[in-house]
Amino acid sequence: MSVESLFPRLEPLLPKVQKPIQYVGGELNSTVKDWDEATVRWALMYPDAYEVGLPNQGVQILYEILNELPETLAERTYAVWPDLEALMRSEGVPQFTVDGHRPVRAFDVLGVSFATELGYTNLLTALDLAGIPLEAVDRTDEDPIVLAGGHAAFNPEPIAAFLDAAVLGDGEQIAIAISEVLREWKSEGGPGGRDELLLRLASTGGVYVPKFYDVEYHPDGRIMRVVPNRDGVPSRVFKHTVMDLDEWPYPKKPLVPLAETVHERFSVEIFRGCTRGCRFCQAGMITRPVRERSITTVGDMVEAGIKESGFNEVGLLSLSSADHSEIADITKGLADRYDGSQIGLSLPSTRVDAFNIDLANELSRNGRRSGLTFAPEGGSERMRKVINKMVTEEDLIRTVTTAYSNGWRQVKLYFMCGLPTEEDVDVLGIADLAKKVIRAGREATGSRDVRCTVSIGGFVPKPHTPFQWAAQCDHETVDRRLRALREALRSDKEYGRAIGYRYHDGKPSIVEGLLSRGDRRVGKVIRAVWEDGGRFDGWSEHFSFERWMAAAERALAGEPVNVDWYTIRERDEHEVLPWDHLDAGLDREWLWQDWQDALGDVEVEDCRWTPCYDCGVCPTMGTEIQVGPTGRKLLPLTVI
Repeated sequence: MSVESLFPRLEPLLPKVQKPIQYVGGELNSTVKDWDEATVRWALMYPDAYEVGLPNQGVQILYEILNELPETLAERTYAVWPDLEALMRSEGVPQFTVDGHRPVRAFDVLGVSFATELGYTNLLTALDLAGIPLEAVDRTDEDPIVLAGGHAAFNPEPIAAFLDAAVLGDGEQIAIAISEVLREWKSEGGPGGRDELLLRLASTGGVYVPKFYDVEYHPDGRIMRVVPNRDGVPSRVFKHTVMDLDEWPYPKKPLVPLAETVHERFSVEIFRGCTRGCRFCQAGMITRPVRERSITTVGDMVEAGIKESGFNEVGLLSLSSADHSEIADITKGLADRYDGSQIGLSLPSTRVDAFNIDLANELSRNGRRSGLTFAPEGGSERMRKVINKMVTEEDLIRTVTTAYSNGWRQVKLYFMCGLPTEEDVDVLGIADLAKKVIRAGREATGSRDVRCTVSIGGFVPKPHTPFQWAAQCDHETVDRRLRALREALRSDKEYGRAIGYRYHDGKPSIVEGLLSRGDRRVGKVIRAVWEDGGRFDGWSEHFSFERWMAAAERALAGEPVNVDWYTIRERDEHEVLPWDHLDAGLDREWLWQDWQDALGDVEVEDCRWTPCYDCGVCPTMGTEIQVGPTGRKLLPLTVI
């Protein structure tokens, strides 16, 4: 049965809102398939504004892969700004997709990709606007399966009540598998309703269905155990890992936005995973093992992506792009191919010890020389040992001196505040380091025209990392240290004006900490915040710490837990953590030992170049680290 477009009802509302272009769809390379010819229909959501959500690689990849399947269609939906939300409610217009402007409730699956926990309230807005019951227990066979993925889905327990299912890890293969299960179930007439469908998904061991697991608590609030409540449901759910990235060269046809977005470029993921072992980095831990794309596949993807999109900047993405075993050949080969053109190359934040001037010169060969960003993370040598960021002060000074000497005038340094064992002196060390950077730049160039921007974020302990047991630093301490650092930078007349300072206060980090390490009881807090108007919590102008604290006090009244219990409390080795039944491939004992090593300032080398440290991932995945070099080169393009 066909589903009509909501656009005739939506269009009259658009002149009344800011940035109406973000809701109209029709981007280059977008897809609108015939509704009646599809058996399985996905609505893919990034729970933030269009300008943030459209460039998201995960959603774009799944969108393209699913639409390549003959009996499957996929459309996109994003969070609507409060101005349009109010109009949609008053005019009765439900949550819609931007491709066919079809109602989200009409789809079989609402797949939501969470890059951050601060998007949880936007999920509730979308569900409510769509007419889908907020809680999974209230949904019927007429409602889509609400499925979460993305990095924040590695602990979906705080939003378990709102989810039908969650998937851990890479989505390419499991999205196709879920589509096939759905297709078979629908072809059989939907026996047993959504309960049977969810049971089929859960029994594979690759899809987590929260309602099939019961959580029992100790009287003091700690979790006693998490156990399946259905036969055939596994006790542990495992992450998905695509082992051969060359077989999945997506996106082939990148979406080109109509409205301005946070990234205006074509991005190619040159490898996935990281074994640097930074103890704070959830992304590095949960995406192991390292899997490189070959130099020739990268070249083919860049060629096709530029042709299909018209973008004139290419981002070579990964968690640590300069660590690709053939990064020098990739950048030189691409720079040679597009020499004299308008095509520019860029890397995200570069490790200090992976940067070299040859690499930087290749990236800027076409005349684009923007600032360089490095992430020492910790302000002192001791702190960098704690977090296993093996970068010395000498490394940093040598690197920035090289950059300044070769024409760069702007360097950005990223740090964190509130790290485990951190003291005031560690944060004030950031000021000393920044001054040394400016001094070195002035000496290397003979000019005072060099700048350094210090950017600082609050540290949040994350699941599946060695710091998952750590006490989070309270926001008062974080803010006090940041004020002291600001004063240390501003009061120096010799260097103060050459050093920029950007920071986030500690309050949003506490809320993120509550959501990242919370359990199912936190779901009541999220709902209370949303009911009180919480939206777009990742945006400073919409975030309200007071709203979150008041909601937590109400929602957790009568419970033996509170915000401090979830955030600034240290866990012991044997406490059952909310995500222990969700397997990221990492051995729990290895994570604990690495936490103990952190407390002893013990550093651990990158296992790509050293013997195995038994983190558990390779045996669990039945694989090994995949790195080059392949010895191949990028050939010049044939001019037709």
